[in-house]
Amino acid sequence: MNLLKRYNPQEAEKKWSEYWEKEKLFSFKPGSKMYTIDTPPPTISGTIHIGHAFSYTQTEFIARYKRMKGFSVFYPFGFDDNGLPTEKFVENKRKIKAKEIGREKFIKLCLEETKKAEEEYKKIWKSLGISCDWSLLYSTISEKARTMSQLSFIELYEKGREYRKQAPTIWCPECHTAISQVELEDKEFNSTFNDVLFETEDREKIVISTTRPELIPACVAIMVHPEDKKNKHLIGKKVKVPLMDYSVEVIADSRADPEKGSGIVMTCTFGDQADMEWWKAYNLDLRIIIDKEGKLNEKAGKFKGLSILEARKKILEELKEKNLLKEQRPIKHNVNVHERCGTPIEFLVTKQWFIKYLDLKEDFLKAGEELNWFPSFMKHRFDNWIKGLQWDWCISRQRFYGIPFPVWYCKKCGEIILAQKKDLPVDPLKDSPKKKCKCGSSDFVAEKDVLDTWATSSLTPLINANWKGSSNFDKKIFPMNLRPQAHDIITFWAFNTVVKSLLHTKKVPWKDIMISGWGLDSKGKKMSKSKGNIVTPQEIIEKYSADALRYWASSINLGNDAPFQEKDVQTGQRLITKLWNASKFSLMNLEGFDGKKPKELEVMDKWILHKFNEVTEKMNSHYDVYEYGKAKTALESFFWNDFTDNYLEAIKDRIYNEEKRGKNSKASAQYTLEKILLGTLKGFAPIMPFISEEIFQLYFTKKEKKKSIHISSFPEFDKKLVNKNSFDSGEKAVEIISKVRKFKAEKQLSMKAEIELTLEKETQQKIGKALDDLKAVCNAKITTGEFKIKTI
Repeated sequence: MNLLKRYNPQEAEKKWSEYWEKEKLFSFKPGSKMYTIDTPPPTISGTIHIGHAFSYTQTEFIARYKRMKGFSVFYPFGFDDNGLPTEKFVENKRKIKAKEIGREKFIKLCLEETKKAEEEYKKIWKSLGISCDWSLLYSTISEKARTMSQLSFIELYEKGREYRKQAPTIWCPECHTAISQVELEDKEFNSTFNDVLFETEDREKIVISTTRPELIPACVAIMVHPEDKKNKHLIGKKVKVPLMDYSVEVIADSRADPEKGSGIVMTCTFGDQADMEWWKAYNLDLRIIIDKEGKLNEKAGKFKGLSILEARKKILEELKEKNLLKEQRPIKHNVNVHERCGTPIEFLVTKQWFIKYLDLKEDFLKAGEELNWFPSFMKHRFDNWIKGLQWDWCISRQRFYGIPFPVWYCKKCGEIILAQKKDLPVDPLKDSPKKKCKCGSSDFVAEKDVLDTWATSSLTPLINANWKGSSNFDKKIFPMNLRPQAHDIITFWAFNTVVKSLLHTKKVPWKDIMISGWGLDSKGKKMSKSKGNIVTPQEIIEKYSADALRYWASSINLGNDAPFQEKDVQTGQRLITKLWNASKFSLMNLEGFDGKKPKELEVMDKWILHKFNEVTEKMNSHYDVYEYGKAKTALESFFWNDFTDNYLEAIKDRIYNEEKRGKNSKASAQYTLEKILLGTLKGFAPIMPFISEEIFQLYFTKKEKKKSIHISSFPEFDKKLVNKNSFDSGEKAVEIISKVRKFKAEKQLSMKAEIELTLEKETQQKIGKALDDLKAVCNAKITTGEFKIKTI
C-alpha cells in the first residue's frame, strides 16, 4: 500500500478504465432485479464538446448508483450514424457535395467516416468513465437497425398508418429535402415590412403589407375579414397582381386580421400554414414558384432562375420603379428555419411518405401522463408540442445516406410493392421484388428516398429489446426503466419514441424520463464549431481529470442549462486532492487494525456514524428521483465539514496516544474511521469513479471481497446507528471547537496553542464523554463557570 506517492489522475484513470474493461465489470448479466437504460445514441455529426460530456455523465451517475444498489444494469451504447446530420458532417469534412459525387461513392465515404468517428467517440466516452456494456454497442445504420426500421415501416403500412401523397411539404432549400415539423426552429431575422400597392378591377389602389415580396408571383387570392368595415366592399372583386399578368379574387374569411397592417392579406402557395389552409378551403389555384434548389421557376415569369434573396431584391426594385412600393418599415421577426442548417424553410408540393398520427393526439397526451418526468415541469414541453401539432409525420428524405424504404412501384399500374419481411433489410435500388405485381408486370421502379433518421432513432428501446414485430420483443428489457436525454430533443426523440412504441406495442417505452440541460460556454451560449467556443472533454481531462469534469456535471440541478466555468472543475479537483489526503491519513492509521468492533464506541464515533447515516438516507432518496446533484452536495458537505474538519481532528489524540487514552478508545476510532471512509468512497463512487476505485483498491478490496468498488453495495440507512444522545453531545462539542478555532484565529494563535476553556456545568454534562476529545482538539484546560476562552 503506497500512500507516500502523490495521486496522478491521468495515470490512475487510464489504469482503472483498462481494468474495468479487462474484467468486463459492466457486462450485462440478466437477473431477477434489472434496471434498463435507453441510452441516447450520439449523432455522428462533428466534435464532441463539454456539453455532450455534461449530459452523458449525468446518465452515468444513475447507472453506477443502480449497479451498487444490486441491480443488473442493462446499459447499452449506440451511435446515430445515418441520415442528414451525418451527411452534412461528411460533406463538410471532405469538402464535397453528395449530389456531385453520386449515391454509391457518397455512401461509401459516409461509412468510412462514421467508422473513424465512432472509434474517436468511444475513446472519449471511455476516458470519461462511461460504464456502459460496450458489447451491446449498436448503430442506427447497422443491419439490425435497418431490418427493424424497415420492419416498422411495413408494419405501420399494414396497419393503415402510412401513406404517400403529393401535398404541401416543409422543404429545406439548402439541404434539398423534405423535413418534418419537429425539425423547425424559430430564428430572429432583421427584415422589412413592405406596403405594396395592388389595383382592383375598378382601378382602386389597395395596400397589402408583406415581408416576402418574392412570393408576389405565387399570389392566388386576397383575403379580408367579412366584418372589416374599411375593406369588406372589396369582397368578390378581382385584383391585379403587381408585376404579373394575371388577377385574383378577393375572398371573405374570418381568419384575416383587420388590425394587422391594412387588414388585407395576400394568399400565396405557400408562405405559411395559413396559406395552406386557405388553399385547401377554397380550392385555389396552385402556383408553386420555388423549385427544390431554392430558385424561382418559370411561373415567376421574368424572375425565373433567381434565388429567393435575389428575387426579393429584384422585385422590390421593380416595385419602386413603378411606384408600387408605398412604404417600407424595418422589423425584427421570427422565421421558421431548418434546425440543421439555419436556412429559412419553404413550402413545396412534393410526393412524400407520411405517418398518420394527428388523430392520435389524445392518446399521446395520455401516454405522457403514464411517464414519470424528472424534473416534472419538462412534461409541459411534451404536452405543448402535441397540442400544437399541425402536420402528420413526414418520414421521407431526398438524400442518399440513410435507411432505404423497402418499397418499389409497379411501372405499369403504379401499385406499391413492399419487401417481404423475411428478406429484410433490402435496398430497392439493388434488390428486386420476389413476386410479380398483381397486374402481372415484373417491371418496377425503386423508391429512391430514405427514411428520416428519427424514424429509426425512435426505435432504440425496441432495437435493444430485439424486437421482431408486433409484441415479439424481450419483455425483460422493454418497456425500459429509464430514458435519459436533453431537453432540446423532447419533441424529436422522446415524442417520436412514444409514437412508435404505442403504434407497435400499445405500451409506453419507459417508466421514467430524466431530462438534462445543456452544457454551454462560459457566456451561456450554445457551443458550436462555427462560433469557435467549443471546449472539449479531452482538454479538461488532460488539465485536471475526468473525475473533476464529472464533478462539474454533477453540480447542476437536473434539467438546468449550465455555463461551463473552469473554477467549478477546479473545485472538483480540490475535493479529489482532499479525499486522497484524508484517505492517506486514515489508511496509515488503520494499519494493523483487525476490523473488529470494540465493546463500546466513543461518543464522537457514535456522533459521526449518526451524521453519516443521515447523509446516507439523503443520498439514497435523492438518487432514487435522479437528483444526483443534491446527493453529491449532501455528501460533500459532510466530508468537508464533519469528517475532515471535525472528526479527523477529534480522534487524532486517541490514535496517537493509545497509552494515555486506552486501547478501546483507539480501536473505537479505527473501527469508525474505517466505516466512514469506506462509506464516503462508496457515496462518491458514482460521481468520481476513478479516485474512489484507486483508494478502495489500496485497502478495502480484500476486506469487502469485491474486485471493484463499483460492484460493492451502496451505503444504506441503518436504524441501529441513530443515537440522539451521542448526536447532541457531538454537536455541542463541535460548536465549542468552532468557537475556540475562531478565538485562536482572531488572536493569531497557533491552533496548537494551549488555552483555558471555561464551560458551564450543564454544557460539560451535555458534551459528556466527548469532553476528552474536545480538550485534545482545543489543547484546552477545562474549568467550570460561565463560558469563556483565554490564553495561558
